[in-house]
Amino acid sequence: MLQGTGSDVGKSLLVAGLCRAFAKRGTKVRPFKPQNMSNNAAVTQDGGEIGRAQALQARACGVPLSRDMNPILLKPQSEIGAQVVVHGCVRGNARATDYHTLKPELLDRVLESFDRLSDEADLIVVEGAGSPAEVNLRAGDIANMGFAEAASVPVVLVGDIERGGVIAQLVGTWDLLDDADRAWLKGTIVNKFRGDPSLFDAGLTVIEDRTGLPCFGVVPHFSAARRLPAAGAVAVGSYRAEADRATKIVVPVLPRIANFDDLDPLIAEPDVTVEMVRSGTALPGDADLIILPGSKSTLADLAALREEGWDIDILAHHRRGGAVLGICGGYQMLGRRISDPDGLEGPPGGASGLSLLDIETTLEPRKTLEETPGTECASGLPVAGYHMHMGRTEGPGLRAPMLRLADTDDGAVLADGLVQGCYLHGLFAADAFRHAFLDRLKNREHSGIAYEQEIEQTLDALAAHLERNLDVEGLLEVAHAR
Repeated sequence: MLQGTGSDVGKSLLVAGLCRAFAKRGTKVRPFKPQNMSNNAAVTQDGGEIGRAQALQARACGVPLSRDMNPILLKPQSEIGAQVVVHGCVRGNARATDYHTLKPELLDRVLESFDRLSDEADLIVVEGAGSPAEVNLRAGDIANMGFAEAASVPVVLVGDIERGGVIAQLVGTWDLLDDADRAWLKGTIVNKFRGDPSLFDAGLTVIEDRTGLPCFGVVPHFSAARRLPAAGAVAVGSYRAEADRATKIVVPVLPRIANFDDLDPLIAEPDVTVEMVRSGTALPGDADLIILPGSKSTLADLAALREEGWDIDILAHHRRGGAVLGICGGYQMLGRRISDPDGLEGPPGGASGLSLLDIETTLEPRKTLEETPGTECASGLPVAGYHMHMGRTEGPGLRAPMLRLADTDDGAVLADGLVQGCYLHGLFAADAFRHAFLDRLKNREHSGIAYEQEIEQTLDALAAHLERNLDVEGLLEVAHAR
């Protein structure tokens, strides 16, 4: 099990790389994360959902996604509450204080999943959540040391030298743990190093002297990680293109933005700039396209969009002849109205949308979770992706769908062709469709990027990177000694 000294120290990436490295050795390996908190999720083949990080890790293993890889998924809907997904299915909503009372029951569900994965694998690489140093949350913990103790899993502690203070990170975490939890620690990893690793030899000596833990390696920064699907928090800023006449795509970062890895294939294009706009900043007036992405709390994010004045920016952009695309929650916002009569994502109620598409959406308890192929109506080109939403959308606008899927139409396109939306996540991973879509925005030369192939090559490169810089044999010995 890899646990971190904090969030965003690189645990997800290390697990993915180790999974690919072990799989290439012929080991039957599976990823596992007892509890994940993320609005970036993926659909399993049997109609469940798990964290996007575990989906990438499963891909690294070369195996289908399983609900058991992430038995507890928390999807934040407000500052104090989240949707609770257990074994891939929505259990309900819980405030943070209420969730802690569920943990003893949820630990049993976690162990059930771990046992099922153990039956089919030679090795499981487990990812912790946050940090075990949050000892105020140790009672009832199911994500870090609480799971390690319950499942008898050895732990390696990961620190991030890029953010500074890695000696304090690792030594401080060790110092805060009690003797029983320290007993599960078998070593450390120093991640995201830049420069000559030998310059940190004295630092490693301090860490080992203070903790008694060996270091399994100092991992240099892996810059190619930007080519892999986004798993954690959305990055705010610009992904600048190399080309002089770049296609400019603008994305407002709403408080509950979800499934923003939809943007990754666009970011990978060298002649596309994707600008993620934070709160307090107007949407730029020179965009070729504005994308409204998915949302975990559509009405709340629609209200936030209006508070920022982004609705005015979007409507002005359309009047100037600019293109607008909505995906899932963003698609719902483009309609005339969104209603949540049962209070599924917040207080019961409804609100007017941007009225760019002649549709209305009503949120309903049944959640649609499915993978599906299809074609774009405008080009006839194939797309593929997944649905993950709770809305039922109706209205005259559906007579001009954006996509035709296996057994239904999806989305709507305004008569002028400038505004469109759909529920299908992941559609930009289809290379021919992505190029055709971008061609309609601006004349361009195709990059030749094969997105899915690039992910596979990057996972292979990540595995080789870890084989060079980690004591992989030592990690296997720790695992086999369990």
